[in-house]
Amino acid sequence: MTQYQQDHPQAGQEPQASAREAGWTRPAGYRPASRLGALPAGYERLVQYGGSDLLVSVGTPPRIRIDGTLRVLREEPVTLEESSAYVRELLDDERVAVLQQYRSVDFAFTGVGGARFRGNVYYSKGAFSIALRHLPGAIPTPEALGLPPAIVRMAERRSGLILVTGPTGSGKSTTIASLLERINLTRACHIVTIEDPIEFRFHHKMAMVDQREIGWDALTFADGLRSVLREDPDVVLVGEMRDLDSTSSTITVAETGHLVFGTLHTNDAPTAVDRIIDVFPTEQQHQIRIQLAASLLGVVHQRLYPRPEGGRVAAFEVLVATETVRRMIREGKTEQLKAVMKTDVSEGMLTLDQSLAHLGFTPDGRPVQLPPDLDLAGGSNGPANPGGNGSHA
Repeated sequence: MTQYQQDHPQAGQEPQASAREAGWTRPAGYRPASRLGALPAGYERLVQYGGSDLLVSVGTPPRIRIDGTLRVLREEPVTLEESSAYVRELLDDERVAVLQQYRSVDFAFTGVGGARFRGNVYYSKGAFSIALRHLPGAIPTPEALGLPPAIVRMAERRSGLILVTGPTGSGKSTTIASLLERINLTRACHIVTIEDPIEFRFHHKMAMVDQREIGWDALTFADGLRSVLREDPDVVLVGEMRDLDSTSSTITVAETGHLVFGTLHTNDAPTAVDRIIDVFPTEQQHQIRIQLAASLLGVVHQRLYPRPEGGRVAAFEVLVATETVRRMIREGKTEQLKAVMKTDVSEGMLTLDQSLAHLGFTPDGRPVQLPPDLDLAGGSNGPANPGGNGSHA
């Protein structure tokens, strides 16, 4: 039984309350003081219960996500006054201005005790809603996450494009941070990240690491990418390939002899290739196929699945840019990539179904119920590789 279950033997029912219109202004010159200290039960509950996210919305109790499932944190609904007070604690003046102009704002910060959080404040029915994610305090190693060896080998290359894909909350940021920290520890190079917002904070080690946050250090991803080539980088992280400009610039940086990490939201690895190509106008797609085929190192797709004993584990899909894969991309035969992934296992290819089977899950993500006399990998439901230990955020 988790700490949350001990403290909440019976979760309250959600009250049927509607949000009200919010009129709200910030005092001039106000700076946040306690950060999260005023939030329901304090941010320490999110850390204490091992939760990944805290959600606050007017008219309903606050909730925390534990092992992928939302649980009610308290029975009383959040009031309009409370949500406004929480936002005053979370945002500084500059981000308040962004919130009022665009009706949502991203941010990240380190709370009391060193806990790191990523957040978003947005309007819902005229009132403030808040989503906070707890990030791991230390950057985990690739081995701790159970990253397949093919992914680590990609990160050891000196140039090319590595795409990390998956739904929101699947651990993409943690995977990339793990690979970047490995480079930080082992290569005398210059790492530049372009993020919205900055999530994991890196310290200069063998590498020099500069982190640029959208809205504060660079206006947009496209602007940050246009200037990055003048910043003498060896390794570049593009937090999100959002549009034509940022996607085009990312490919250009990878083509010019740099190692580039980029993220996308796709349902599998082959779809990431189509997603990039489809961003461009039809008359440019043939040329983009050639450029992408030349620069791509591989695509990593990942998802998190709950363990029966608690916690979550990552399952991976890996598309390695072999000569066969490059030819298929150039010729527009991306529908054949999935078949190649199933057969070219010796190249480090891996499908999501194969990863789930290694972890002891069915193809739809349910744990396999093994007979008591069947022992796999010393009593576990399968080897840790290519899964993980649930350390993703």
